[in-house]
Amino acid sequence: MGQIIDRLKQDIRFEEGMNACINCGTCTAICPAAEFYNYDPRQVVVDVQSNNEEKIIELLKGETIWYCGECMSCKTRCPRSNTPGLIIMALRALSQELGYFTESEKGRQQLVLKRTVGEWSLKHGYCMYPEALTTHNFPEQGPIWDWEHGNLHAVMERLGANFQGEGPGILRKIPQESLDELYKIFEVTGGLDRFENIEKCSQKKAEEFGMSFDETINNEYFDHIFVQNNGEHFKE
Repeated sequence: MGQIIDRLKQDIRFEEGMNACINCGTCTAICPAAEFYNYDPRQVVVDVQSNNEEKIIELLKGETIWYCGECMSCKTRCPRSNTPGLIIMALRALSQELGYFTESEKGRQQLVLKRTVGEWSLKHGYCMYPEALTTHNFPEQGPIWDWEHGNLHAVMERLGANFQGEGPGILRKIPQESLDELYKIFEVTGGLDRFENIEKCSQKKAEEFGMSFDETINNEYFDHIFVQNNGEHFKE
């Protein structure tokens, strides 16, 4: 069997999620993403079950696997107990591992998730952190947010939050011991290696595009992938 297929089947999520698809389409019928995107989880499972390496590589390089919201509605309805959502997870992981994610518009946005949700979680203990949310990347927040962002401590105090404070409370400072433990989890499970590979592959793609690239969220390549939309993702 092909090398790509063999690597995919080593993922425990694939093993748990892939039993025997009967091509009934129930997963697509219940899928919220399939209602809006050009996305058909039934077809993904059929392609994977075919053991056709070319089709699987096409999935790894394409947009399709990034449309799934991982709500797992598919798991609740499949008559053969397949879980397309888990299969998608395995495909995403392999795409990131092999660097294929940079070949698609939505795949390239993995760098955005890594540098926002991923890094904020490790640094602050929060997947969304107010200090990091600026109107440069989130212009929809508008000028009011610019003022609030410049007066975060006063605003948070009035809202009853313990922003960056010691002890309990909303948006409290997460103890370093807890952050160290979280970092260790990422290290042991391979999350840090995955982050490093996303950075390496993204830098290579930025060079191919002839765009500037640095470690911030305010460089040419980051800005490009953050807002790019070819308009072909949604159903007509």
